[in-house]
Amino acid sequence: MADADTDDWTRARDAALLTRTVQEAGRLAFSLFRTDLKNWIKGASSPVSEADIAVNDLLEQRLRSATPDYGWLSEESADDEARLGKRLTWIVDPIDGTRAYLAGREDWCVSVALVERASPILAAVYAPATGEYFFAARGQGATLNDTAVHATTGSDLSFPRMAGPKPLVQRLSPSREEIELHPRIGSLALRLCRVAQGRLDAAFAGGQSRDWDLAAANLIVQEADGRMTALSGHTIEYNRREVTHGMLVAAGRDRHARIVEHFRKHPLP
Repeated sequence: MADADTDDWTRARDAALLTRTVQEAGRLAFSLFRTDLKNWIKGASSPVSEADIAVNDLLEQRLRSATPDYGWLSEESADDEARLGKRLTWIVDPIDGTRAYLAGREDWCVSVALVERASPILAAVYAPATGEYFFAARGQGATLNDTAVHATTGSDLSFPRMAGPKPLVQRLSPSREEIELHPRIGSLALRLCRVAQGRLDAAFAGGQSRDWDLAAANLIVQEADGRMTALSGHTIEYNRREVTHGMLVAAGRDRHARIVEHFRKHPLP
């Protein structure tokens, strides 16, 4: 079998594995949703629950047993720097939006990407509480429940159709008057996917987001005819030694270009 054919077969296999596994993980997370869960704080202020760990264990067992040569990077696993030498690495957030999950809100998801070197090539974001399954494969478009999605067109700035840190978005207001944003979305991955499906015109992330918050949604936005980059416009790279990122923006192409140009002309202090 030619190399290109082998790669196509492998990607199709991995895409099927990803869908099957993320949906199983979502069902597990949903079965534990709104139950009495042990939870604790890791690091300075990041909540984690026994559901996060159970979902992570399921994802790791299914994905790593099927693809033992791939790297692994998960919010809930100890970092194994062997991933840095791998061509292909799974990047996983078992429950993105744990605070929302523990509060009984529906704005949480399971988020998994397959990254080739520094760029995502497969992505799945599953919000079982709302029945939304986003999927993208590089070069093949993005879907929500098997229906193609597209970011909104145009370059106008309508603040109620934007989500993210208010002090950051406020800087886009010509007069800096008080603005009204879209209500907060607990999962960053879902916030970004709302751009891909056209429910939001733009979404922002403050500093300190990690690879697992971003990688899957990044590809979904990109394949929905949007762009997601640093505020500078620089491409986001994944599976590096440092997995923390600065401020980011996702939007349809023209709107993204306008926002990036604004921050180039008016840099943050």
